[in-house]
This record gives sequence, structure tokens and C-alpha cells, in this order.
Amino acid sequence: MKNKKFSLIYTFMLSFLFISTFNVNVFAADPKLVTTINSAFDKIESYIVKISTPAAAVAVGTGVLMKKFSFGDEEKIRTANKLIRGSLFSYGFILCIDLILSLFQTLLS
Repeated sequence: MKNKKFSLIYTFMLSFLFISTFNVNVFAADPKLVTTINSAFDKIESYIVKISTPAAAVAVGTGVLMKKFSFGDEEKIRTANKLIRGSLFSYGFILCIDLILSLFQTLLS
């Protein structure tokens, strides 16, 4: 019985000591490595969005030209349609990912 009281009192004293010595604001800032990694991911994201717009335009343009100069070949028309559809879906996916990441960034900050 005496040991239980002693361990209970000892636990409360230690917990009070830890709570009183640690300030809540100690963990408010991000470490430098996390800040560097976050800025690197932001740069990579902006580069991907900047590069994806002309890449999608080139892919759609190639598909349109391929369709135009197919001269009635059904296989080339099908390939051109797949190229156009795939590039538009990919570009839309990249824009949606950018939108979702910016939403999470605003919710977390």
C-alpha cells in the first residue's frame, strides 16, 4: 500500500515537472530541414505545372495533326483520339492534384 502511494505521488511530481519545464511554444516552429524540403516540393510542384501546360498543348496538337493527316486510316485516327484524350486527362489530373495540394496547404496553415 505504501509503495502504491509513493509511486503515484512520484508519477504526479514527475509529470508536473515535465509539464512545467516544457513550454508549449517550443514545438511551434518547423525545423530547418522540414522548411527546406517544403520549399523544394513547392518549387517542384510549380515546375511540373509550368511544364505540363505546353506538354499537353504539344500532345493535343500532335493528335490533331495526326488525325488531320491520317487520310482515312482508321488505326491512325484511333491512335490520335487516344493521344488527345490521354493528354487532356493527364493535364486535368495534374491540375486537380495542384488544387488538392493547395487546399491542404491552406487548411494546414
